[in-house]
Amino acid sequence: MEARPSRRARRVAVLLGALTPLLAIACSPEPGADAVPEPKAVTGPGPVCGNTEPGPAAAPVGAVTVDPAVVGDVAAKTESHPPGTTFWLAPGTHRLGDGEYEQVSPKDGDTYLGAPGAVFDGRGVNRYALTGEAEDVTIRHLTVRGFVAPPNEGVVNHDSGDGWVIEHNTIKDNAGAGLMAGARQQVRGNCLKDNGQYGMNAYQAGNTITGLVVEGNEIVGNNTDDWEARSPGCGCTGGIKFWAVDGADIRDNWVHDNRGTALWADTNNNDFLIEGNLIEDNDGSAIFYETSYNAVIRDNTIRRNNWVQGKDFADRADNFPVATIYISESGGEPRVPARTEKIDIHGNVLEDNWSGITLWENADRFCNSPANTSSGTCTLLVPEQQRCSDPGIAAKPLYDDCRWKTQRVDIHDNRFAVDPGTVGCTTTCARMALLSNYGTYPDWSPYQRDAVQEAITFEQDNTWHDNTYTGPWTFMPYDTSRILDPSQWQVGPYRQDAGSTFARTAGG
Repeated sequence: MEARPSRRARRVAVLLGALTPLLAIACSPEPGADAVPEPKAVTGPGPVCGNTEPGPAAAPVGAVTVDPAVVGDVAAKTESHPPGTTFWLAPGTHRLGDGEYEQVSPKDGDTYLGAPGAVFDGRGVNRYALTGEAEDVTIRHLTVRGFVAPPNEGVVNHDSGDGWVIEHNTIKDNAGAGLMAGARQQVRGNCLKDNGQYGMNAYQAGNTITGLVVEGNEIVGNNTDDWEARSPGCGCTGGIKFWAVDGADIRDNWVHDNRGTALWADTNNNDFLIEGNLIEDNDGSAIFYETSYNAVIRDNTIRRNNWVQGKDFADRADNFPVATIYISESGGEPRVPARTEKIDIHGNVLEDNWSGITLWENADRFCNSPANTSSGTCTLLVPEQQRCSDPGIAAKPLYDDCRWKTQRVDIHDNRFAVDPGTVGCTTTCARMALLSNYGTYPDWSPYQRDAVQEAITFEQDNTWHDNTYTGPWTFMPYDTSRILDPSQWQVGPYRQDAGSTFARTAGG
């Protein structure tokens, strides 16, 4: 095995590389048996909003009919019938009473089916549509609109009951989140549109959500209330937000035109499969994987995302590499059981986004640090926050396990294309990054100075290879002061993007 160069030698190589490019840009490999097919664009499920599958035109045998002319009929009949009842909501607008807490509380195994034209309307009065902790509830073919859940709360499955099946509904024009999630929840073929905060908020108080499936939905126009502007730094917006989800399949969705991030996994998520999605025209990142573990991100088509956030940073002359796929304090961890032991990003097509992929680790953010914005939360390796304190944190294993590490991230066989003229930028919208900050805080932190910069850049098995680039791509390793061209990125000390090809324009 080749000896790893010393820190001083690596810095000398960086300075030399900055003065004189050492290698020409890599040429395309000759076709052969080992050639990897170029990733193909996917189309997603197509328009779901306005095209959801219609419900039954007549009440199924054994179902209880709910009359839209009777205010509160759906709540009253739910209360008066046993668990496992099927309710058929007849065509028309179904309303609850005038109290803000008028709501429906399903029982275990209840099913709600909407007839064509059945609308469940909160009228800007009622907070929640369907609440309680009942399990295995099914909601199909309904339009749910006009409810006014408070921030960080949701309208459908407000209390994150387990085993719910949410299929072929339109959940739109509500405050808060259109939908909450519980364990084993199936969310398929829905239109989650124009809700005030999130399309869905996958959060269950005090618990980890397991076995979540989000498939074939259109998730569009959410965060109409622009919560990041109202509460700067809240991290509380987007198409879908995931908190402490262990095992999620997010596939074949069309996620577009949301204000903020499209798909945001924040804090101790694990075992995600994000595949086959079409993610377009979102104001922020397409995928943000933060303080989390083990994921496969593959075969997605990701276009024209992050323009709003990118231009905001550029206007402020902020050099931080905001990215379309943003991996923040997240990585592969074999000790946390999952379908993979890394973050594997492959087979994706990224076109005309503001920048590409950033791998970032905040040196000051770790369990028990005041800089940890997930307050009170520790890593999955050290659940007890008080253990991550001085002096114990300065020695192994706590030195390693009290930190969310950006490690074991494998970025390969993707196609990255950008035309700055289309995006409306100069250089910062065509960038990959692998970096940290210089650690300074708190004063007892064992990660001060360049410890994490060295680790994320050289020691934590983060690799780019066998990718295809079109456009004026640059690369930012170690910290924001280093901006490299492809030839400098590919040679020592970084040695990234082996086997990758680069073209300045589509013509080569």
